[in-house]
Amino acid sequence: MRPRAVVRALLLFVLTAGLNSSLQAQKFTYPAAREDTIVDDYFGTKVPAPYRWMEDESSPELKEWIAAENSLTFGYLDQIPFRSKIKARLEQLLNYARYSVPTRRGEWYFYSKNDGLQNQSVVYKQKTLGGESTVVIDPNILSPDGTVALTGQTYAKDGKLLAYGLSSSGSDWQQIKVRNVVTGKDYDDVLQWCKFAGIAWAPDNRGFYYNRYPDPSTVPPDQQSYNNKVYWHTLGSPQSDDQLVYERPDAKELGFSPYMTDDAKYLVLFVWHGTDPKNRIYYRKAGSTGDFIRLLDAADASYNPIDNVGSTFYIQTDLDAPKGRIIAIDVDHPEKDHWREIVPESDDVLSSSTIVNNQLVLSYLHDVHHVLKIFTLEGTFVREIPLPTLGAVRGISGRREDTEMFFGFTSFLYPYTVFRYDFKEDKLSTLYAPTIDFDASAFETKQVFCTSKDGAKVPMFLTYKKGLQLDGSNPVLLYAYGGFDISLLPSFSSSRLVWLEHGGVYAVANLRGGGEYGEEWHKAGMLEKKQNVFDDFIAAGEWLVQNKYTNPSRLAIMGGSNGGLLVAACMLQRPDLYGAVICEVPVTDMLRYQRFTVGRFWTVEYGNAEASAEQFKYLYAYSPLHNVNKGVAYPATLITTADHDDRVVPAHSMKFAATLQAKDAGKNPILIRIETKAGHGGGKPITKIIDETTDIYSFLMFRFGMTF
Repeated sequence: MRPRAVVRALLLFVLTAGLNSSLQAQKFTYPAAREDTIVDDYFGTKVPAPYRWMEDESSPELKEWIAAENSLTFGYLDQIPFRSKIKARLEQLLNYARYSVPTRRGEWYFYSKNDGLQNQSVVYKQKTLGGESTVVIDPNILSPDGTVALTGQTYAKDGKLLAYGLSSSGSDWQQIKVRNVVTGKDYDDVLQWCKFAGIAWAPDNRGFYYNRYPDPSTVPPDQQSYNNKVYWHTLGSPQSDDQLVYERPDAKELGFSPYMTDDAKYLVLFVWHGTDPKNRIYYRKAGSTGDFIRLLDAADASYNPIDNVGSTFYIQTDLDAPKGRIIAIDVDHPEKDHWREIVPESDDVLSSSTIVNNQLVLSYLHDVHHVLKIFTLEGTFVREIPLPTLGAVRGISGRREDTEMFFGFTSFLYPYTVFRYDFKEDKLSTLYAPTIDFDASAFETKQVFCTSKDGAKVPMFLTYKKGLQLDGSNPVLLYAYGGFDISLLPSFSSSRLVWLEHGGVYAVANLRGGGEYGEEWHKAGMLEKKQNVFDDFIAAGEWLVQNKYTNPSRLAIMGGSNGGLLVAACMLQRPDLYGAVICEVPVTDMLRYQRFTVGRFWTVEYGNAEASAEQFKYLYAYSPLHNVNKGVAYPATLITTADHDDRVVPAHSMKFAATLQAKDAGKNPILIRIETKAGHGGGKPITKIIDETTDIYSFLMFRFGMTF
């Protein structure tokens, strides 16, 4: 570096350090939040609820408080000198073409592509791979700010019709519309009151089956996610003419997702109860108006239908096999003693399954990375498809009669790449590979294992610049989820590169409660065993300190939704272990979460404090909202939420922020960032993603004295 450049760099560092010092010493006067005198009684235990009024999203008082909090938060963030540079770098890193895995229907391949900084990805069709493409749907023209998003697409088997869902401002509620793929025109059909809806086209394209909830105006707010029903919709007719096909008034908590088998012989209902992995399977022959046959109705395990060959259904299940196996059930002889085991349980977790080229394509999790294998329909192992590195397979696409298959692959330093596999030639080729302004060869990823409080071995991935010095001074961002049987697998994030480029270590801990090691691993982190998840996360943080990757003042933790609950609980249990906390769209009120929107779906995972004294006891013990201690200096904290989040309502974040601000005794900022016209995260336009990510990394890098 030239002398002038050295001097300039030093001056900039001094000036930045001075401003940082001034900001770090800033004392916060938080917006006033009225405290009510409401006290709830849970089985004889009195629990104050001072911020109950924040549950009323229409309250003018709440809107004033939100405006004041955002003013404080953005006033703080606006003073960070390198915030605009972070945003500019994020725009550079995200400005590359991104493709989805293609799907073949009829004479077309359908795929999604984002040119780089488009708010929403565009759906295209092409007759040959690499051939001329035409637009099927461009959601970017549906709203000027990109807040209308596609939430699902179901093509008729011949590819000529498309039923697609639209969501506004991040809401889980969607409306379903129908497009003629040949003409590019929409029908007048608009179906309302859909959430997590499945669609099953009839073989003759005259209409489809779908599931929806009651018109919200006809039921109380706390009943809007009950009584899911299946309807038949005739193409070109108003929704008021739709025919009720199936309902269970005796089991109002069940949901029903219809789909048509590829051979168009059976209409199948995937029957679910909230987020419980245990499900049911009902079916009837296509075209029949008779009752559905309850093929699997005990709700004793997970049953995921793969495909059928005639009357034989191939099913992935964890019944008597916590790590998964493949069975075959002949619906003409459905008795359990007639079931056939095709692929038995193995030491690795069976992650996903499909049938392509009349062969089973199975992905397994081996220590939290995928292995891709092919078996015959009789269960004989054929071969393993080699993958580029330790990573994750995403979105396998192909049908039983196809001789080609597509899938995406990604890892921490391997951008999402789409591959094509030719069964006839046993050849794997790259279809879409991104080009990013980033040198991955300068970085590395390793997997380590730490020991939790009860002796459980917890895996953790670490990604950082090669040559990292283990001197205890590195800034580390530790991320985790730990719940709902969800496996947190290696994945690439171009926005994360900002952190890595400037010396940050990115760590992902695979906690109990997830699905990384099968259903037993999941069960070990749910209900009364939820504390295991927090212990695992704390152990991961302690390992990073003990092994001199960092120290508590430079260790940040981050998680969203159930992961937001995780980091909120851990910052309260071990405030001394962390220097900063990013708590995204968190669940924090564990005593009342089931009262809001789809919160009741989660009682099988968390429990219900209002229904059980035993469950109240353990929920109350870790509920973040109820475990903030007065006078404790908590780490610098940024809580994020959105005004249209109808999955984890923003009241969780707001009540938690108000409680922390009222009780915290330290000088660290406790801030809440409340996004507008956004929801839980799905369908968020890239402009909002960039803005929010900019603020998160600005907050962290400033707190840790990092330079940009």
